[in-house]
Amino acid sequence: MNTGKADINQCPPGGETTLQALAELLHTERKPLDPRFGKHTSRARAVIDEKICIGCRKCIDVCPVDAIMGARKWMHSVIAAECTGCELCLPPCPVDCIVMQPLDIAANDPWPEYARAETEHWRRRTERRLERLQQPTREPRGRTMNKQASAGETYATFPKDKEKIRADIREAVARSQNKKLNIKK
Repeated sequence: MNTGKADINQCPPGGETTLQALAELLHTERKPLDPRFGKHTSRARAVIDEKICIGCRKCIDVCPVDAIMGARKWMHSVIAAECTGCELCLPPCPVDCIVMQPLDIAANDPWPEYARAETEHWRRRTERRLERLQQPTREPRGRTMNKQASAGETYATFPKDKEKIRADIREAVARSQNKKLNIKK
């Protein structure tokens, strides 16, 4: 039964440091990371391969801190300083153009994972994003919007036949690249 509350052991990006801090903050017993929510890896940032990106917006729609910018049918880019490394943009990408690149972190950094100032900054960005998403959307002039798409597709609503969609998109990208090569000759 979902009570709307998360346990303290569900944050793979934060690792043991964050789990310990959560336990102290909430005055509860520290628990090891629950493997159902992933495994802890070193800090990383998302990077989009701009040559492969097709501008589908699926990564933008799921980024909890609005760290990805771009427009539909145009290449997207990650604002590196704003990316939390949560990896939520990876599963919905139909062309697998997003990779996580590890960050260089000094070994003597007292908080090698996430500094409190960073987490507060990302919390504010997430809150602003949620507020923006609650505002009614305006329909563009001369067009009607697909209401489901305007609300933003999420990972939970990603189509079940995503492999077929990915294959179709890869074929379309390959055709497009071949056309460009033929035009240049």
